[in-house]
Amino acid sequence: MEDQSVVDVGDVRLAYRTWGDPFGSPVVLLHGLGGSSLSWEAVAGLLGEEWRVYAVDLRGHGESDWPDEYGLEQMRDDVLEFLDACELDRVGVVGHSMGGVVAYLLAEEHADRVERLVLIETPPPFSGQLVADTRHTGPVDHDENALDEVRAQIAEPEPRWREELGQIVAPTLMIAGGPESDMPQGRLSDMATLIPDCRLITLGGGHQVHKKHPDQVAQQISEFFTS
Repeated sequence: MEDQSVVDVGDVRLAYRTWGDPFGSPVVLLHGLGGSSLSWEAVAGLLGEEWRVYAVDLRGHGESDWPDEYGLEQMRDDVLEFLDACELDRVGVVGHSMGGVVAYLLAEEHADRVERLVLIETPPPFSGQLVADTRHTGPVDHDENALDEVRAQIAEPEPRWREELGQIVAPTLMIAGGPESDMPQGRLSDMATLIPDCRLITLGGGHQVHKKHPDQVAQQISEFFTS
């Protein structure tokens, strides 16, 4: 069963959805640019059979505040404060696309809070990267200002983001969408080699692999978290 809540973190209020046993091991899901926690609905429902799942609306997205400031490091800090507010010590973190960037920044800076890390179709921190297509059908549920700011940061990331990949101590699983994705798949392999304990798998289905194959993605996450 899904529940919806909000929590104040610093200068923003974050909305989030939860699934599963309140006493289960926690897994935090971070969505991509222009998305929201709703993008995880199918995966979260499956993961909720075994885990306590938290899917967060990052700032500027969904039902969270739209503060007109959208630094990826700010989003990382929001997530850290979210963990504190929800009294979550060590968690599994799963991020798709932009959410994957936020996730690996958290794992770099706060290794003690990330038990395991899953990066799904996540832009590597290499200059010149493009954010995959973020067009959505239906009503727009994000601040348009966030799109340009985040795209610019991903195209020209801070050099230390790449340098500090080697400091990630959490076992890491990277999931690629294969040739159907508009993200350069070879660069995902390059990124995987920079993370000490990292495995890269390709499921196919393109950039939105978690929507195309939610059962496979949920299975891979569960198996990885219990291995």
